[in-house]
Amino acid sequence: MDFQLPEEQKLFQESVRGFAERHLSSGALKRAHNHEYPYDVAKLMSEQGLLGITIKEEDGGIGGTLLDAVLAIEQISQVCPRSADVIQAGNFGAIRTFAEYATPEQKEEYLPGLLAGEKVVAVGMTEPTAGSATTDLQTTATPDGDGFRINGEKVFIGNSEYADVIVLYVRFGPGLGGIGSVLIENGMEGYTKGAPTPYLNGERWVSMFFDNVYVPKERVLLGPGGFKKQINGFNAERIGNTARSISLARHAYRLARDYALDREQFGRPICEFQGLQWKFADMKVKLDAGQLLLYRAATNADRGLPDPQETSIAKLFCNQAGFEICNEAMQVMGALGFSQDSLVEYCLRRCRGWMIAGGSLEMMRNRIAEGVFERRFSQRPPRVATAEAAE
Repeated sequence: MDFQLPEEQKLFQESVRGFAERHLSSGALKRAHNHEYPYDVAKLMSEQGLLGITIKEEDGGIGGTLLDAVLAIEQISQVCPRSADVIQAGNFGAIRTFAEYATPEQKEEYLPGLLAGEKVVAVGMTEPTAGSATTDLQTTATPDGDGFRINGEKVFIGNSEYADVIVLYVRFGPGLGGIGSVLIENGMEGYTKGAPTPYLNGERWVSMFFDNVYVPKERVLLGPGGFKKQINGFNAERIGNTARSISLARHAYRLARDYALDREQFGRPICEFQGLQWKFADMKVKLDAGQLLLYRAATNADRGLPDPQETSIAKLFCNQAGFEICNEAMQVMGALGFSQDSLVEYCLRRCRGWMIAGGSLEMMRNRIAEGVFERRFSQRPPRVATAEAAE
């Protein structure tokens, strides 16, 4: 087993890092506190070949691997943490699910703009009464002629404020088998958005309302029975989530390390105090362990869709470690780390959000436990047998 990257991927790392230092170093702090999507960065990344890394060449992508996209996130985030979100949007989650299952006509219509960094795609799953229990979603797709009428509401959707197209989870019929997805675009009659609401991390989300929105059959991505395919594709989004957690933690760690080497108190650099040395030792162990778990999940996913177990383990560990490392980095840097003059507090706020987004830590533990015991554990209460059923 070789723990070293192949020479080709090392050269890729160097290329991405060089791009980031040339184009993204200036303005990194300003970007972190701007809720607008950085389209200028997206276009630069498109020109560099950093969007569509995981998309097939025949579809306009690079034809690379999930690990390649993870390496890109790592290198970009060490220079500009906010810009790592563009790598996520252009390689994981909604765009990869779309590219995996879209028809040739759908790809031709949407992928060019997405891969050029001109447009953004989001995935619409969460509803007011359906979060972790995604299968409880109530947004309906009712047949109407050659298409469907969409009615419902989505909340807490990443990129919802400025997404041009939404991969919308809908219910064509009852049960798990009735769930699929359609493509919703800005400007469709009956599709409206609420006022933006900020998260702790500075991002904003909007409620999305669908009032009898007509979707022609050509805009159906996955019909009834498509839920499992959508969730399998969503595991790739979790790898992007995981990569940003551990990468932003590494950014905060490096800032704190440099600070500890330069900052003096009581007549000596604070790195000479054992209490801080132990903090850095613990942070380093978590960074290395998290990176190995992430690389395992990403590498094995390149043989097919991501394994739910390996993805859940990596996300659980890296989400927790990412937040803990950022928190310790802030403690080391004191008031400066707590201040918005430093990116440490930004990394902390972002890492806290990823412990919820993309599958909460509690849900990851549920998935891991199912692997441990090799059986499914329903989170729903047992059904009460009716008198009729008993007879």
